Amino acid sequence: MADKLLEVVQYILGFGPTVMLPVVIFIMALCLGVKIGRAIRSSLTIGMGFVGIFVIFDLLGTSLGSATSDLVEHAGIHLPVIDLGWPPLAAIAWASPIAPFVIPMTIIINIVMLTLNWTKTVDIDLWNFWHFTFVGALVYSSTGSFMYGLIIAGITAVITFILADWCAPMIQKYFELPGISLPTLSSVIFFPIGVLGNLILDKIPGLQKLHADPETIQKRFGIFGEPMMIGFVIGGAIGIAAGYDVKGILNLAINLGAVMLIMPRMVKLLMEGLLPLSDAVKQFLNKKFPNRKNLYIGLDIAVAVAVGHPSVLSTALLLIPVGLILSIILPGNRLLPLGDLTNIWVPISMVVLACRGNIVRSFIIGIPCLIANLYVASSVAPIITNIAKSINFPVKTDGEFSSLLDGGNPYRFWAVKVFEGNYIALALIPIIFVTCFILYRHTKKSWDIA
Repeated sequence: MADKLLEVVQYILGFGPTVMLPVVIFIMALCLGVKIGRAIRSSLTIGMGFVGIFVIFDLLGTSLGSATSDLVEHAGIHLPVIDLGWPPLAAIAWASPIAPFVIPMTIIINIVMLTLNWTKTVDIDLWNFWHFTFVGALVYSSTGSFMYGLIIAGITAVITFILADWCAPMIQKYFELPGISLPTLSSVIFFPIGVLGNLILDKIPGLQKLHADPETIQKRFGIFGEPMMIGFVIGGAIGIAAGYDVKGILNLAINLGAVMLIMPRMVKLLMEGLLPLSDAVKQFLNKKFPNRKNLYIGLDIAVAVAVGHPSVLSTALLLIPVGLILSIILPGNRLLPLGDLTNIWVPISMVVLACRGNIVRSFIIGIPCLIANLYVASSVAPIITNIAKSINFPVKTDGEFSSLLDGGNPYRFWAVKVFEGNYIALALIPIIFVTCFILYRHTKKSWDIA
């Protein structure tokens, strides 16, 4: 029975987000009373916007991925653990034994939390439930307890919805995404880290006055401060560091400049498609729950923000060479950051949000985040490799592998250690809870949020 359910889940998820999300949006729109013509237009617009985002993202990944590989070869870097990126980890998560149980469990958790007024996020991003599945698979593999795996998957969903609610008003204000929250585990846990880092930088003389965001850069440097020019310059610099010839440098520079120019327009197209559903959700909830206001539609970080915001991409591009340097000089690091190095924008987007687009501060805070991710990804590589072997997952490497982004996620590492009974991890539970509560109170006050 479980095997059949797993096959059904994998078949549905096999459609991918470009098909799944429009279908979910269409069904939800009809259920909420949106006219069929408007529902079709809205869902197809979202699907087309999704395709556009992934085309541009593919351009970014292809261009930067090749440049990063060439840069590694040019620098002569050799490390034993291979970074295969997040896609194999997502596939492993969906192929794990607990996967069929996590989707219905997460949906039930979300409904219960909405009913009890414990969350405002209506998470329609079914694809990214793999984040909850993966942490469950890690705990299951490290402890041998199937029940522990399900428990941590459920706890992770609850924590993610709470964190998504916390930063949603800031996301809507700064990124201009009305009615949206971003319950993506690989990014949202970095919001409190960004807030804490920002507060620390406020206390450091000299650093506290450093400020650079796309708007101030553009005002100061004119055309050379425009997002496409920033992408062009950073792309050229990466091309030079990778040892490219003039043709290769210019191609990379043009590609990154194009990403900076086109991506925000694709995000706007996606938001255009979401508006009818957002309006319908508000009307429905006002009728059914007159005391409930400001519920959010939960979306993937890659769809809603991604590299669409110039300050996010600028910070991420600056951190890519830093990540390579850190992998070489950090004692004990075993990960060669290739597959996910170009995805730094995922965690850094929430740091940028916490810093209100200040690229200087985001860059500084991003460095310790990178260090933590490198060490965590190195540490969990044996567990990830063992999971892959246990389910006969085809991996194109004979050695250990991991992922800078999701293999290096600090929350997942902490969760594994908690269920392994590590005393330090257990002692951190109340400390992290109290710290997050203080940071939550601070953001409400500093952002003037009711």
